[in-house]
Amino acid sequence: MNTYAEELLRFIDQAPTAYHTAEHMAAMLREAGFTELLEGGVWALRAGQGYFLRRNGSSLIAFRIPKDGFEGFQIVAAHGDSPSYKLKKQPETAAGGYLRLNVEQYGGALRSTWFDRPLSIAGRVVAQTPGGVETRLVDLKRPVAVLPSLAIHMDRTPGAVQSVQKEMLPLLGGSGEEGELMAMIAQAADVDAERVLDHDLFVYPLEKGFLWGKDSCYLSAPRLDDLMCAWSALRAMCAADNRCRTTVLAVFDNEEVGSGTKQGAASMLLADTLQAICAAFGKDKRAYDRCLANSLLVSADNAHAIHPAHPDKADPVNHPRLNGGIVIKYSAAQKYTTDALSAALLRTVCKRAGVPVQSFQNHSDVAGGSTLGHIAIEKVSVNAVDIGIAQLAMHSCCETAGTEDLSYLVQALAAFYHSAVTETAPGCYSVQ
Repeated sequence: MNTYAEELLRFIDQAPTAYHTAEHMAAMLREAGFTELLEGGVWALRAGQGYFLRRNGSSLIAFRIPKDGFEGFQIVAAHGDSPSYKLKKQPETAAGGYLRLNVEQYGGALRSTWFDRPLSIAGRVVAQTPGGVETRLVDLKRPVAVLPSLAIHMDRTPGAVQSVQKEMLPLLGGSGEEGELMAMIAQAADVDAERVLDHDLFVYPLEKGFLWGKDSCYLSAPRLDDLMCAWSALRAMCAADNRCRTTVLAVFDNEEVGSGTKQGAASMLLADTLQAICAAFGKDKRAYDRCLANSLLVSADNAHAIHPAHPDKADPVNHPRLNGGIVIKYSAAQKYTTDALSAALLRTVCKRAGVPVQSFQNHSDVAGGSTLGHIAIEKVSVNAVDIGIAQLAMHSCCETAGTEDLSYLVQALAAFYHSAVTETAPGCYSVQ
């Protein structure tokens, strides 16, 4: 159990941005024997082989073709981005003898948790090189900034809403001279500063995740939402060997800002990939549609656990707890894709695998968030179910979940990838 948790924490430490998430997932896939494809290249797919592709360097789709033909897809979708603060194009602002990072908020970050902790910078730069215009990943991997709180003596209204443009600009450590930050970034990218053409850089909390509690029953770390699900799905994917279904993992970028990008769940990335797989094996449009009818998509993104100090914020019945099993998420407003059929299909898979299942629904008077599943199936019309792991402090710099649940999730997704869902009659499905 703790082996999974320790592996996950090492992965999170290597994945401060969606670009790094995709890069390290690609390395894990190569190690497992998968071949990388260029999205704009010619694909020569072979039965029994695994492949993956990346878009924008921040979204990734992996798939494995069974040896004896396929009649559908078993798909898991997650996301690799997390709430953060993105550097603006002119990333330094000087005032009062200080140099601060000029940032804008990316996603729904829990702002109060960013104060008084070591911050670093990671992302990608685009540079002019002898080979052309090239993207390079960077990660400073050391404390370079802090967001200092205002002393309580100067502010008697703690808990006030912070202005991003005023309070959330981190203090950059250094001599205070403009240009110092980009010099550090260029050095990390191994390129001359004047050759840096542009950048996508994010501030991130540098503190490492940790296990705690009796028998290390809990883990706390940044970016558990949603690297916990992305990593678990990848681990299950690498071990999957389905005889009659193509297994697919889609890890999208930009979920935290609505998914409406070329690399987000609202794009044609997943649909185009599934159609290309079918075309490579001589399947026409009608055969593709039949494959979708015999497919199931699991949208994997963490869920809110009932909070010990605020149980009134949770539904009185459908409130998952840490280490109680994976969570199926429901929403009458269709913010989650789950319906009675898709939930029953996944419950069948989990029961066979010995994995406990919990339910989550929002308190009817407390609006919740959404995720990528209901967006993805607008382009790929398949039965779909939303699941996750129960966690506390979602969108904080330090989120908390249960180590047993991590084991349950890997086990559940492995069982899902070994399964096959087939429509045998109107309203009747077989789960093999």
